[in-house]
Amino acid sequence: MKKLLAIFLVLVVSLVLSDSLLAQCAMCKATIEANQANSGKYGVGLNTGILYLMVVPYIAFGVLGFFWYKNAKAKKDLNSVKSQAPS
Repeated sequence: MKKLLAIFLVLVVSLVLSDSLLAQCAMCKATIEANQANSGKYGVGLNTGILYLMVVPYIAFGVLGFFWYKNAKAKKDLNSVKSQAPS
């Protein structure tokens, strides 16, 4: 029950804060549109920065998941060897 309440609370908080988070996108868009009107190259750099910011969490979770999997597999193998050992 506590887990369900925590998930609900996170969902409500994220919905409440979403308006203020979306406001930042309009500022970036206005800056890029103004720069492109003057034949600037900020758009390419901004897109590259967004890609870097997007990829880093996936890499971090992938590395953590890999180590978690290896640790769980090692524990399972160790328990398997202990259960098969003669007493």
